[in-house]
Amino acid sequence: MTRQTSPHGIHVPLITPFTSEGAVAEHALEALARAALDEGATGIVALGTTAEVATLAPWERTAVVDVCARVCRERSAPLTVGAGGNDTRSSTEALADLARWREVTAALVTVPSFTRPSQAGVVAHFSRLARHSPVPLIVYHVPYRTGLPLDAATLRELGRLPGVSGVKLAQGGIDHGVVDLLGDLPDGFAVLVGDDPFLSPLLALGAAGGIVASAHVATGRFAELVTAWSDGDVVRARHLGHSLVPLSEALFAEPNPTVIKGVLHQMGRIPTPDVRLPLLPAGAESVDEAIKRAAEVGGL
Repeated sequence: MTRQTSPHGIHVPLITPFTSEGAVAEHALEALARAALDEGATGIVALGTTAEVATLAPWERTAVVDVCARVCRERSAPLTVGAGGNDTRSSTEALADLARWREVTAALVTVPSFTRPSQAGVVAHFSRLARHSPVPLIVYHVPYRTGLPLDAATLRELGRLPGVSGVKLAQGGIDHGVVDLLGDLPDGFAVLVGDDPFLSPLLALGAAGGIVASAHVATGRFAELVTAWSDGDVVRARHLGHSLVPLSEALFAEPNPTVIKGVLHQMGRIPTPDVRLPLLPAGAESVDEAIKRAAEVGGL
């Protein structure tokens, strides 16, 4: 498969807003997608973890992608869609289904969870997916969810596969393996930050951007941060990076995306703060703290 241009910049993994009746609030979703792009995001991500994708029925997932595809077509913006799981055969089928939307530019695919294959098995899994996928793959490496950490050598091997354009790196910190990976990336293989508080230091080390749930709020500030590091404006980048960490920490004070939804509801951008079980809505104290932090960075 032909590799797409390496992903870069801020991509907002959109929440799925719900109506008071529990249905997907499509008009609110469309408004969120437009606002993210208008405020400086490079692209958007549909059906990621932040979208509560595990709780969505098949027809709801289709509706979400329909909305996001329409907005990205109008804005000529990249659309990444979460697809796949821990089974290679069903993941291949899920990826094939993305061909119905020509606006989809990449698929975000998690490292297999629960079954915990070997490192070689992970490479074989993604090799097969990449051969059959209609769009390039972004490997979603989130070991605290999948239970399967990958070393830098394996991530590089994945990055050399035709049809793999990047990795969403969400390891919960910066260790030797992360520094090792960023010091020697395969050509055309982009690292996108998935742990919001570590966006700035990883950009400084060479990451190309981030898939950042916090960028639902203060989108422009996160976009400015990427630009500042890209332009070599270290003073500006450090200031922005430090100022955005308290906002990200506040937005993740309770399970994602509960606080983000609470803030967006308070801002009048979604009709309810509702999430689906087993998640519960965020407490008022957490939402108030996040709103306070958003105001401090000009995100309201």
